[in-house]
Amino acid sequence: MNTRENERSVLSGWIVVGLLFVSGIGLGYWWANLSWPNPNPWEVGAVAIVSGLWGFVCGGFFTLQPNMAGVLTLMGHYTGTVKKSGFHWANPLYIKRKVSMRARNLNGATLKVNDHRGNPIEIAAVIVWRITDTAQAVFDVEDFVNYVTIQSESSLRHLAAAYPYDSTEDGQLSLRGSMDEVSLALQKELQERMAKAGVTVDEARLSHLAYAPEIAGVMLQRQQAEAVISARSRIVEGAVGMVEMALHKLEEHATIKLDEERKAAMVSNLLVVLCGERAAHPIVNAGTLYNG
Repeated sequence: MNTRENERSVLSGWIVVGLLFVSGIGLGYWWANLSWPNPNPWEVGAVAIVSGLWGFVCGGFFTLQPNMAGVLTLMGHYTGTVKKSGFHWANPLYIKRKVSMRARNLNGATLKVNDHRGNPIEIAAVIVWRITDTAQAVFDVEDFVNYVTIQSESSLRHLAAAYPYDSTEDGQLSLRGSMDEVSLALQKELQERMAKAGVTVDEARLSHLAYAPEIAGVMLQRQQAEAVISARSRIVEGAVGMVEMALHKLEEHATIKLDEERKAAMVSNLLVVLCGERAAHPIVNAGTLYNG
């Protein structure tokens, strides 16, 4: 059963200080006016009891800084949470546990995991979180800081296994190429896991992503090869389009009549020029296609 936060108010410490000051003066006057040197034992006992109560009341003061909360418990029972900053007084029997509600950064350790394709990678994330429900953070988990750390590592491992390191198809999400989408997915999963601890995740983003050292060289060569293939594919696609356009223009203007053999030769020459890695060196042919 989840504990729910109950915000409550307490007395101002300055008001109680004023009351204790006035009552302390009266208590001192009472002590001074006992029938010394042989005071009445019952009167002494009464003054001693009142003095003890006065000292007991002094134990109820506590202070809270901005974005700090005080969780109050009495005899093992949760009585409420004080969130207003300042100087306060509450029942001295209350156990007052202070909890910070400020945003905190979790710079997780670099994890070695496998991505969606089974490739070993190194991954780390920065997570910004804060406590929004003090009762859940204190009573529903043993140690909320340790809980956040463990759930963060678990979520990061699950995220790495759900996406490939790099995309091989258009529109495919990947750890390297879809940082915004991946970070949002990580934040959503973290929030679902940490809600039971009264924690809100403000931001989550990857801070380190790389192939594991043992395969980094091989994967770099693979990426370079894929880049070359992709570039060549675009070059060929563009060259074919240019050749088609050239043939269409020649036929449209009827400036030169080309038979199938001449068209094939022209296509071959244009593709060599357009797809070659080096600049073409023109050769002037003084003959014809058939006797040159």
